[in-house]
Parts: sequence; C-alpha cells; structure tokens
Amino acid sequence: MKKILTFGVALLLAATQVWAGKSLQLTDITGGAFREQTLAAVEPMADGESYTQISSDRRQIVKYSFRTGKQTAVLFDAQTARGPKVELVDGYIMSPDGKTMLIQTETKSIYRRSFTAVYYLFSIANNKLEPLSDGGPQQTPIFSPDGTQVAFVRDNNIFLVKLLYGNAESQVTKDGKFNEVINGLPDWVNEEEFSFNSSMVFSADSRQIVWVRYDESQVKEYSMSLFKGLKPEREEYKTYPGFYTYKYPKPGEQNAKVQVMSYDIKSHQTRTMQLPLDADGYIPRIKMTSDPQKVAVFTLNRHQDDLKIYMANPLSTLCQLVIDDKVDKYINEDVFAQVKITDHNIVLTSERDGYNHIYLYNLNGQQQRKVGDSHTIVTSVYGYDESSGDLYYAALNGNPTNQKVYVSHKNGKTDCLTPKDGWNTAIFSRDFKNFICTWSDLNHPSVYTLCNNQGKVLSTIIDNKRLADEYSSYGMGTKELFSFTTSEDIKLNGWIVKPASFDANRKYPVVMYQYGGPGNQQVRNAWGVGMNGQGAIFEQYLAQQGYICVCVDNRGTGGRGAEFEKCTYLRLGELEAKDQVETALWLGRQSYVDKERIAIWGWSYGGWNTLMSMSEGRPVFCCGVAIAPPTCWRYYDTIYTERFMRTPQENAQGYDEVCPIARADKLHGALLLCHGLADDNVHYQNTAEYVEALVQADKDFRQLVYTNRNHSIFGGNTRNHLFRQCVNFFNDNLK
Repeated sequence: MKKILTFGVALLLAATQVWAGKSLQLTDITGGAFREQTLAAVEPMADGESYTQISSDRRQIVKYSFRTGKQTAVLFDAQTARGPKVELVDGYIMSPDGKTMLIQTETKSIYRRSFTAVYYLFSIANNKLEPLSDGGPQQTPIFSPDGTQVAFVRDNNIFLVKLLYGNAESQVTKDGKFNEVINGLPDWVNEEEFSFNSSMVFSADSRQIVWVRYDESQVKEYSMSLFKGLKPEREEYKTYPGFYTYKYPKPGEQNAKVQVMSYDIKSHQTRTMQLPLDADGYIPRIKMTSDPQKVAVFTLNRHQDDLKIYMANPLSTLCQLVIDDKVDKYINEDVFAQVKITDHNIVLTSERDGYNHIYLYNLNGQQQRKVGDSHTIVTSVYGYDESSGDLYYAALNGNPTNQKVYVSHKNGKTDCLTPKDGWNTAIFSRDFKNFICTWSDLNHPSVYTLCNNQGKVLSTIIDNKRLADEYSSYGMGTKELFSFTTSEDIKLNGWIVKPASFDANRKYPVVMYQYGGPGNQQVRNAWGVGMNGQGAIFEQYLAQQGYICVCVDNRGTGGRGAEFEKCTYLRLGELEAKDQVETALWLGRQSYVDKERIAIWGWSYGGWNTLMSMSEGRPVFCCGVAIAPPTCWRYYDTIYTERFMRTPQENAQGYDEVCPIARADKLHGALLLCHGLADDNVHYQNTAEYVEALVQADKDFRQLVYTNRNHSIFGGNTRNHLFRQCVNFFNDNLK
C-alpha cells in the first residue's frame, strides 16, 4: 500500500512540474468562467424573415435578420419603455400578430420547469408597458390566436384578460387549490417526467379555452424539512424548522385524476370532454389545431406503451380517435416534445419499428409518409413545410456520436444540410428558408451560423473564438472518442480525457464519470460533455491533477435504437452496472492505467449507477462518489419508474433485488454520498435508507448533506464546496 501511495504522489508531482499553461481553479469552473457565448431566448418571427432574442444584459429584446444575422430593430428597451419600470427581462412571449409582447420579470422557480413571474403587456408601436394583472404573479400566460386575449394561471386557477376591453380580467375556474386541484398546469410528476409546464390552449377561433384539470386530492404527500440556511436565508425557520409538503405519487400508488375541460368565453359555460381515458391514464399534452372544432389530446396508458391522439370538440365534447401508436415495452417521453401540428398535418415520431422515425399524418389520422431508415435515429423534429412537402429534422445516421440536420423531400429524397461531423442543431425561420445552425465537436466550442435551406452558410453569428483561445491557454489535456467490446460481446462507446503531460509509459489513476439512464446519451462528439459541461472542463481540472477521465455509455442509453436502450426493462441498473464494471476491467488492461486506482462517480441516475457498479460483485472500483442518488425505485415517482419497471405489484423482484439497498453488503471501495435535504426530485429518503443499510452491513462511508438544496445542489458557495469535497475524496483515495 505504501508503494502505491508513493508512486501516486510522484505521478501527480511530475504532472505538475511539466505543466505548460495556466492552472484551472474550481471557482473558475463552478463560476462559469468557461461558459460559451450563446443566443438567448431565440424566437423566429411570423414574417419568416426575422428572429428575436434577449440582449446579453437582459435589458432589451432585439430583432435580427434571418438572412444576414444583423440587428434590424430593438423591439423592447427597459430604459426607454413607457410605464412601469422593468429591471431585467427573464423571458418574453410574442403575440401571434407580432404587435404585442408579454415581458417576463421577477421570475421565481417552483420545480424544474414551473415558475411564477410578473408579466407586462408591451405594445411595440406605442412603446408602452402595462401590467398583465394586478392580482399577483402569474404562470404560463398564452395569447389567443387572434391576439386579443391572454389566459394565465394563478393559484391553480385560470384567468382571462381581454385586451380590447381595457385589459378586463375574469376568473375562469374557481376550484383550484394547492395540493388538491390544478387547472391548466401539470402536477409535479407530469411536469417532471413529461417535460412541460402548461396544459392549456385556446381553440383556433379564440372562443374556447381548453385545459387539463388535475385532481390530486387522493395523491399521497411527501414532506421535506426546511431550515433557516443561508443564500437564501429563511428567517421564518430561524428557531424552529419547517416543512414543504406536496403531492408526489410513488410507484404503484395513486396518481392525479385527469380530465380535459373547455370554457366558452362568450357563454361562460364549462364543459367536460368525453375522453375515453383509462382511470389511471395520462394526458401528456394538449395542442391547438387549425380547426376550431379540433383540439389534439394526447393520452397514454399507465404502462406507457400505447399512445393515442384524440381530436376533442370543445363545444360538443366528443373526442375522435385519430392515431393509435403501440410500441414495445414503453414510449419514450421525447415523443411529446417533438410533435408538430401544422394547418393540415400531424408530425409524430415513433420507435414502433425499433428506431425513432418520423410519421406524417393528416388531421384525420391517415398516414401520409414515413421518414427514416434502419440507419437513422431521429433526435429532433424542426418542422414541416406544407407548401413544399419538406420535413426538417436532426438525426444520428449510422454514427451515434454525430448529430446532423436533414431535410426529407416530398419525393423521398433526403439531403444533409450540415455535413460536418460533430453535434449540429437548428432553429428554422417560420418559412423554412433559413436556419440558425449551432455546431460543436469534442474539441471546439459552439459556432452559430446562419444558413439557407440548402445548407449554405450565409454568415457567422458567434464563433466563440475568444473562449477557444482562453481554453487552449490552459494547456488542456487531449479529448478523444473511443469504443471497445465487453466480455459479453457488447460494443460500448466512450470519451477519454488524458493529461497534457500524458506519458504512455506511466500508470495513471482513472475517474469514470457516467449517467447511464434510459435514453440518455453522454458520449457525443460535442463540446458540452462532462460532469459540468463547458468542454469537459471539470475533467480537464482533474487531468491537471494527474488523472485520466473516462465516460462510457452503457446498455440502456440512447442513440443506438430501441433494442440497445430497452434491454434494461424491468431490471434497471443490472446491465448498466455490468457495463461500467466491464469498462473498468478494460481500462485496467491498458498499459497506462493503474487498475488498482479506478474511481466511478455520477449524479442522479449516475449516482444510482455508481452504487450499483460498486456493488456489482466484481471489486474493480477503488472508490466512488454518488450525488443525489436513487437507491430503490420504490422511492421514486410513478411516471418515470413505471415506464421502465412497471409497478411494484407487477415486478416486486425487479424493485427489491436490483437496487443498491439490497446489495449494500456487496459494496466495495470507499464511498462518498452527497444529497440535498430539499431535493423534491430524488428525495433524501433514498440516501437515508441506503445509509441505514450500509450501517447494518457494517460498511464504512462518508456523507455530505446540503441544507435546503434541491436536486441541483447549488446556491451561494454550494456547488464549489460540493465539487471540492469530491476532488479531495478522489485525492485521498486514489493517490
């Protein structure tokens, strides 16, 4: 042991002595010194020629040309606008006719996607601000299609403001109540696991408001302890702590009951849609169509393998089934974010043939076209141009680490608009004649260019050259993609960061970072990889300390088709842990790796994967760090967990055998557990119960608990402290 310790110290000293360039500091990383310049809140305008974005100082909303990238107008300026004073712009919503904006300020986060804010109506022509409402902060305001009304939610109820009647405000629903009934907003579990924060639309003729009503009165509650804390300081808990109690359905337990409602603005009549929904089914989206008599309602059964789309008539309340998509095992929740509804068509992605492809339907549900072959995995849908029949999307085509932008023509021909290897994304103009392309690869930060719809670059908006130069001045280590085959003949992809002073004749300690959850993809030819993104900046920091850093996507991750992704079904964590252990074994066979000094760490599912890998049975990890980890799927929420595990009543063995708590006695290696006490997502209950299992198994460990911090564990100096503890732990156990 003494020999290993001495060798490790010598290695780290040698790495420091030959270092060429500046040294990274943790405060630089957690403080965002290496963040890219980006485009903030870009919105294509209805004219097809322009887009808008918030200025870097958050004081203006600026209009730019989609052809030149040059500024053409300032639509809003906080300093010159007449009316109430706005300090900073947090967001904005443009009216359909482009004449009015909702300016979002004083935003206060609730959960991951939900927030309250103070909104102001801003007339562009009159340069005048007016409060949307004087009754308190609002949530998720939406313009009516004719631009004359705004609906929003406050305190779980829907309100309506009529702009043509002196901004007269009326209350649409009155039954909303915290922890009982929610109108127009998803409850916690729907928001978190279906990735949306609004469930309310107008009909196409602006005469009806249609929304989802959530009755969560029978859902069981979870309470989190709150203390005074600091940054921010909660004075109300100065002497006695308090609690935050909210509805959180756990696997096999009751979910909120959902209904689709409509409100006739003229007659003030409220109706309930006759939706053929299972008693325990979900409504992950509702969307407006161009037909006033059709609002698209998406339903999902509790097993989440059957997606149905109904056209609901807000007046008659009748609901007609137009699409029924059944998929093996489960439907990926990304489907809902990619749905596009045009004047005459529905664009839907599906893995029904084993790969994520695009299916084009008319509004009556008749399939018109399929886009994608066995080499194609669609990752984003940008839109469908009904005038030309062109469908624009991003996909992985034969290489899961490179994403490119494509157009599929009506005649079946497909063109790649961004042929350069790396990670490409797009924002298209409303007329699809131009798009903003964002490109990066493993070794180059993002470059934003304007392109036409043939892929020709018209101009460069942001090149991030200053960041690239600053980054390179630190003498960073090398970043490379690689792949290998496990003993089970499974090919896995990964990336590796080696110190700038790398010597193949030395043996280095290794820190393995991973996430590994269903459909997630960490191994990409993109700049934003790593625990803290920013060009794997945290891994570069560790490399400067003499470590090699590695990330490998195990079975269950995305980008390689349904068979690879869904093979973990009903036994989450089993195959993922095997693959991480296989990674460590493969690394240990490399001449430059010290197989006795390999660590693993991760956050959230990555924390779960860390614990599962350290207790897999093969003692390959010297130490590990699990941040905010689930430790038994019985403690997580219904929608996410049951998607991959079904209910505990159906799959008790999968829940109880395949989890870190059940394998606590097999834990091998030093362990650091980190968790926020106010984690509304992965409750501290997970760590508390796992710690008890470790104690009873007589296993040593270290634990860090962060007061009043949520799943992201940030605020004040918190993130800097967390990362420093992790680095110190690696140094203590790997040197």
